[in-house]
Amino acid sequence: MTVSASSIIRRATDILVDSTSVRWPVSELVRWLNDAQREIILVRPDAMNRTATGTLALGSRQSLDAMALSPTPAKLIEITRNLAATSSKGAVRVVSRHILDAQMPGWHSIAPNVNILHYMFDARDPKTFYVYPPASAAAQLEIMYSAIPTDIAEPADGSTFASVVGNISVPAIYANVLLDYILYRAYNKDSEYAGNEARAAAYYAMFNGSLSNEIKATMAVAPQMKPGMPASVGV
Repeated sequence: MTVSASSIIRRATDILVDSTSVRWPVSELVRWLNDAQREIILVRPDAMNRTATGTLALGSRQSLDAMALSPTPAKLIEITRNLAATSSKGAVRVVSRHILDAQMPGWHSIAPNVNILHYMFDARDPKTFYVYPPASAAAQLEIMYSAIPTDIAEPADGSTFASVVGNISVPAIYANVLLDYILYRAYNKDSEYAGNEARAAAYYAMFNGSLSNEIKATMAVAPQMKPGMPASVGV
């Protein structure tokens, strides 16, 4: 299911009682919609979770930006397996770079290989990772990453909600969250008027509360090991 940006902007103008978009121009509401999508990704990177085949550069250091992934990556989430046609298709496990550096200081210079065994990641550099052994030019991995939402184009000045084109990038379940953020920004703009500061605070609280509740609900139903289940299975 997709949700059109115009439907969210229309709901915002209805609540703001500004159907002609005089006090809050539609272009302004669209800018806040785009801001809201990016705010969601800051809190919930998995909201724009994408899985793609990444072709590696020769060597140990790899960059998501260099892989020309679409949509544009924001940060790495996980690497699962080898995908190159000439590879073993084996699983790839995350390890500590500090341990590998201590045990094999010269590992960056060993012979490149199409089969990657391990990867190393530092959250302070979210679009960069290292692979062991260093990758050959033919190496490919299945990469899970968080993507940057695509902005909705701003309509011309004086437009109504009907002029807004395109669908939101985040899943449909975040439509109400986007609306809450737009209303927070709208009332915050007019916070000098009686009651609007409180309205802005209330909508921002709903925005944050919905994101917090959604992650709790997601974790509650996520596949996981249950008490009494075996820790491993036979092959």
